[in-house]
Amino acid sequence: MYLNGQQLSLDHHFQDHTDAGIPVQVYYQNLHKDIGFIEIYNEHFVKVNHTFYNRKTHVFVSRPGY
Repeated sequence: MYLNGQQLSLDHHFQDHTDAGIPVQVYYQNLHKDIGFIEIYNEHFVKVNHTFYNRKTHVFVSRPGY
């Protein structure tokens, strides 16, 4: 189970959110950029709302119940 606001960084975090349909919030330099469901991910990018976000430059946060 993930806590609201928990930062995601590992592949299994992203897979868990994809499998369970848990939304994620995306930040860039402490600024909110997007919120939605993970469409696809790999070791470099996470796709949310038809946009690819770089895993090295963006922060992904769990938002269960959103």
